[in-house]
Amino acid sequence: MNTAGPERRRGEWLHRGEQAIYESEWVNLHIADVLMPDGTQVDHHLVRMHRPAVGTIITGTEGVLLLHRHRFITDTWGWEVPAGGVDAGETPEQAAIREAHEESGWEPTTVRRLCAFHPANGLLDQTFVIYVSDDAVHRGPPIDVNEAERVEWVSVADLRRLLLTGEITDGLSFAAISYWFASGAAGAGADPGRDA
Repeated sequence: MNTAGPERRRGEWLHRGEQAIYESEWVNLHIADVLMPDGTQVDHHLVRMHRPAVGTIITGTEGVLLLHRHRFITDTWGWEVPAGGVDAGETPEQAAIREAHEESGWEPTTVRRLCAFHPANGLLDQTFVIYVSDDAVHRGPPIDVNEAERVEWVSVADLRRLLLTGEITDGLSFAAISYWFASGAAGAGADPGRDA
């Protein structure tokens, strides 16, 4: 007789239901009844998000377009790619184009999906979907003036330096740019900082 509960894979955490502690249009805090692999029951807090977030790496002859901004929650300044939530009735691709335009003033004509990931899957169910665009058109100043203190093109060599010196600490931007480098999408020929 199996007294540990339903049949499950070795190492699997069994989610046996949850209840809301707090809910809003932006974020939901829940507590889940979880059976850990060793049979221990825990009440696990988790954050549920209504929608995924998107980010866009905008590339051009001058490098990558970044926003320099303040984040009050961590009281930090740093460089980020344009990013934001997917609105109701909107595809992630549409959101990537809209957010890039609103935050930077540069509107991608097309975007291609680079990757998707969960930034903190031990606590949060949000998905980040990352796109790349190499055909953005400058439409004027940013529409949303609250998103950045300044918008600048950064060379690929300087982008690498910003990662290594801790000037890109936003999780979405850090992971997106790191993946972009690791996948080779940055292009060996476009990187003046790459060692021969």
